[in-house]
Amino acid sequence: MKHETERNYSSVISIQNKYSTAILPVVLGVVDYLAVLAAVIVSGWLRDSFMGNTNLHLSWLSIHVIIPAVYLLFMQAHGLYTRRTQFWRVIAEIFKVNAYAMVSLVLIMYLLQSAANTSRLFAGLLWILAFLFLVIGRYGAKKVLSRLHCLQIPVLVMGAGKTAALVLDHLCRDAGLGYTFIGFLEDKQPEPHVAAMMPNLGTFADAEDVIRRTGVQHVLIVAPGIPREGVQELVYRLQPQVKNVAFIPDMSGMPLATLDMESLIDGHIVAFKFRNNLAQWYNQVLKRLFDLVCTSIGIICLSPVLLAIAVWIYKDSPGPVIFKHRRVGKGGREFSCYKFRSMCVDADVKLKELLEKDPQARKEWETEFKLKNDPRITRSGAFLRKTSLDELPQLFNVLKGEMSLVGPRPIIRDEVKKYGKFIEDFYMVRPGVTGMWQTSGRNDVSYDERVQMDTWYVRNWNLWFDIVLIWRTISVVLKRKGAY
Repeated sequence: MKHETERNYSSVISIQNKYSTAILPVVLGVVDYLAVLAAVIVSGWLRDSFMGNTNLHLSWLSIHVIIPAVYLLFMQAHGLYTRRTQFWRVIAEIFKVNAYAMVSLVLIMYLLQSAANTSRLFAGLLWILAFLFLVIGRYGAKKVLSRLHCLQIPVLVMGAGKTAALVLDHLCRDAGLGYTFIGFLEDKQPEPHVAAMMPNLGTFADAEDVIRRTGVQHVLIVAPGIPREGVQELVYRLQPQVKNVAFIPDMSGMPLATLDMESLIDGHIVAFKFRNNLAQWYNQVLKRLFDLVCTSIGIICLSPVLLAIAVWIYKDSPGPVIFKHRRVGKGGREFSCYKFRSMCVDADVKLKELLEKDPQARKEWETEFKLKNDPRITRSGAFLRKTSLDELPQLFNVLKGEMSLVGPRPIIRDEVKKYGKFIEDFYMVRPGVTGMWQTSGRNDVSYDERVQMDTWYVRNWNLWFDIVLIWRTISVVLKRKGAY
């Protein structure tokens, strides 16, 4: 085993990854520059196309130097060249950069007394296109580099248990991080999923030797089961050897997205403070305004689709087009949740008969409150459920204030007991048309996992995460993952 491990040392870190921390910022800077430059040129072209009679005149210096330089300076200030983070957080930072850059450019124009000669339409187009092009450019660059296994940060993983399997799977999928895992160290039997991802380089006792032989400068400790003394020993052992040591503690279920950390007693004690974002009235108002604006736009844009589906259901099977089902909402109050009808009109009678005759179906219903092969579903209903289009009428529940665009999955009264102590979290917010459950495998996720997702969302809410979940929903619906 020792000889096999030593043969791996010479190839675990490729030359294109060895200097990634120095080269990647330059590559991303070039990508960002080209994205901003493209946004300026396209914005100018679109402005001239719309206006027709006049052409926008921008100096070569403004197009190629001043505007891109302002954007790149703010990108650097927000750590977008030096810090590796999840891609949805990268998007949030680019959104802020875009706003700050546009404000700065307007101020520069006023100082240079050129504001009167600059088109407001051009500024508006630049604000939109710069954000889109920067996000697309960053995402494309990260994906290409990931596919080529180039300019990734080599990371040594310590721990190969179930937590490591979960964490590593997420880190490998995220485009913003750019990690490549050279191997793992584990004192116990590793999880098969982790063992299949990377080579086993030894035990925790081999850490210094592996670091010296490979030259790896980033270590990730994913071993929540080891005691505090063991963690302290590992950190003190490894910190002089590498640039970064990251440790993932056992804090599952805690609202970490709203966590603030403060060191006390000269850094010897750490205090964690958890914010309840949804307890603030202004956040509730912001979430409601977001729902109203986006839902109104969505209903207007989707009205032809809604009409076409209604006609199809009417012709496919007799009965009403809209099905109303009693669901539990904010504060435990019930409301009528709207859906396009996907079942036959006597669905309740057929369900009762099926559950009496089929013990396996009864067990599935009592566990999940759903049937994977439900004989009550109509032909049109099967398609609507598979694509989640049956839930579009819930947009009107959002307008009425009974639901939110993003939130916990709406449940029936019989499901309340399954939430146990977490039901109070559910009662804090309006249930959502989409949410973490809908974007994380939907019906392929166990019920306990659904509850945990709903609780996590409530305790970690922020508006940007709502936007991310809506974006993820589109991807999940197109892939038809986990729907039936």
